[in-house]
Parts: sequence; C-alpha cells; structure tokens
Amino acid sequence: MSIKALQYILSSIAIATGYSFLSAGEWSGYVTAETRLFEHSPLLQEQEDGASAAIILEPEFYTEWEDGDRAFEITPYVRLDSHDSERDLFDLREMSYLIVSGDWEIRFGVSKVFFWVAESQHLVDTVNQTDLVASPDGEDKLGQPMVHVVRVTPLGDFELFLLPRFRERTFPGREGRLRSSLWVDTDRPLYESAAEESHVDGALRWFNIVGDFDIGLHYFRGTNREPLMVFGMDGNGNQVLRPFYEQMDQVRLDLQYTKEGWLLKLEGIARETTSTEFSAMVGGFEYTFYGLGGTAIDAGLLAEGHFDSRGSNAPTLFNKDLFIGTRLTWNADADTALVAGGFVDLDSESVFARVEFERRVGSSYKLEFEVQKLTNIAPRDPLFGLRRDSYAQLSLSRYW
Repeated sequence: MSIKALQYILSSIAIATGYSFLSAGEWSGYVTAETRLFEHSPLLQEQEDGASAAIILEPEFYTEWEDGDRAFEITPYVRLDSHDSERDLFDLREMSYLIVSGDWEIRFGVSKVFFWVAESQHLVDTVNQTDLVASPDGEDKLGQPMVHVVRVTPLGDFELFLLPRFRERTFPGREGRLRSSLWVDTDRPLYESAAEESHVDGALRWFNIVGDFDIGLHYFRGTNREPLMVFGMDGNGNQVLRPFYEQMDQVRLDLQYTKEGWLLKLEGIARETTSTEFSAMVGGFEYTFYGLGGTAIDAGLLAEGHFDSRGSNAPTLFNKDLFIGTRLTWNADADTALVAGGFVDLDSESVFARVEFERRVGSSYKLEFEVQKLTNIAPRDPLFGLRRDSYAQLSLSRYW
C-alpha cells in the first residue's frame, strides 16, 4: 500500500475521532535507511546482484484517558526495497483499543504479542505471523487482528485470544535473495480449511511467577503459521512452491529459572496436524558476568540445544542443533550492545553464524550492524539453497 493510502487512513481516524483526540496523544516512531551487501553473487540467474537498499517507516500514535483504563494505539509500518518487490510492504503492526476494568483487560483490533524465553529460536511465539523477508531470524512479526482478553488472578494471568483473520507469511520474491532455488508463489496459497484466511483461530495462555520460575502454558487451535510447501506451476509453466496452510492443535510451554547471574530457559511444543504429529524443544542457559574486569560492561554466555522429533525429515533449521553465543552490554549512554553466536548442525556439521551490533548516536539516531554467515552447508540441509547468501547489513535509524 502506498504512502497516500497511509495518509488517508490516518486522516480518516482523525476525522472519526476528532483532532482534539489525536492532539492529546503522543507521536513517536522511526525511519530507517538500510543496505545489505552479499558476500557472493547469487545462485540463480533471476536474482538481483549487488547491494540492496531499503527504507522503513514506522510511526506510532498512543493516547490514554480515564487514568489509563482506556487507550488507543496505531502503528503503521511501511517498507520499500530496491531489489525485491516482495519486500515492499504496508502493514498495521498495531491499531488497537484497550479497556481496563479491575482485574480485566480487553484489547480489540490489530496487535502484536510476544511469548518466548530462548535466545536462538522462539518456538512458542505462534500467535502473530512471521514477516520473513524483514529478517531471516524470524523475529519480525505482522500485525494480527485479534480480541485479547486478560484476567489477572492470584493464581496467575489467564489470557484468551480470538483471531478472526489469518495473515500469510511473507517470502522473498523471484528477484530476491535468501530464498530456495524454487520461488514461493505467495499469490496462490492453499488452505486446508474451506474458510481459508477467514478461519477464526483461538488460543489460551496461563502465565505465573512461582518463586524463581516464570511459567507459561499455551494452547492454540487454528491455522498453522508455518506452511507446508507444495510443488506447483506458475502461469509461464515454471515450477514453483505454493504455501499450504494446515489446521493444527498445539500445546506449548515456556519456562525460565532466574537465580543471580543464571537464566535457565526451556521452550517446548507438541503439534498435531493432518500430515504429522511431532514435538520440538529448545533449551539451555545464559550466565552473565556483571561488571567485567571492573568496568561497566556485562558479558553473557549463551548455550542452547534444539531438538525436533521429526529428525532429518523436519522442514526446519533446528532439528538437532547446538547454539553457542555471547551477549555484551556496555551499560553506557550510547546503549551499545552486541550479540554474537553460531548454530552447528550436529548431523551435517553445517554452520550458521550471526552477529548483531547496535549503538545509539546522539539522542535521536541508532546505528545497527548485522552479519549472517553460512559455512559448510550440506546438500540435505534446509539452508543449502541459501549457501551463497551470507551478507552484511548496515542500518541507520532516526527516532522521534
């Protein structure tokens, strides 16, 4: 959607609610200039070569009244990419109305929720769909239409999610990098449910803090956010992959133990679909050395293991892998931080390493640098089609 469409939406909200309503709230947000440079030329002839560039805009408006018991938030998101049209995106990350009444909270509209404890993979975070073309780490999410009800009790927080509209996963386009040798045709998705994207999904969650433990239990029933890939043909007779979204039932657990410098983490799921039943988990630890060498720097050591009961047949990067990494936090005015680590496939010995560095520049700018490196990728590894797609990315954001 174009910038004009975004302006129209914001103008419509202003007319519907009154300009005094908008002027009473707070505007914030950022604009980012991003460039990505790949180490090698592309594997496929149709893929764009050379450095790519993107502009990202994410303004946010927030207002509350009645001592915070009523709130409204809208966060549109716009991304324009120089190489891959499938990275061009207009999305509403948030557009929600919040009602708080005693121990009850109800949120209507479009929103994002996050549930995870592990560093290297977020198994239990399946309410919002993944915006895969934003970043291959899967941490960027699309806005999800929802009704979100929370009941706070002495026994923990109970949450209900009604999800009336499904969001399809984004994938790189024909000219884009970080894709397999077969292009994913996102214009012709397939669904198990006859209701397709109009299927109403639902989820329940219980969360509580018991001593040093943070515990979350989840149940989800609805459209699987991770599509199967089905072979098909496009209009020109070329073979493509078509995403097929099954219905699923899934139970999930996230558990974190905190003691002094230790964080012990576990995420696990058990999922049932028409095509398969399986379980998966990621678990490990993070230990932080505070005030390293008498400085203000904190250094964390991370180690996490991944397991998927489908073994080598699992259509995931994390079927039997080990992640080792570190986190450095400078605790200074510039908010400098670095996270670096690598995944080793214990069967194929493929290695996928990642470095993320960020630093604030002045009061309004942030510089981010990211490296993704693929090494020794085995032919049977899901990353084999991306074996020439190691890259470095530099971003500069202006916040207001």
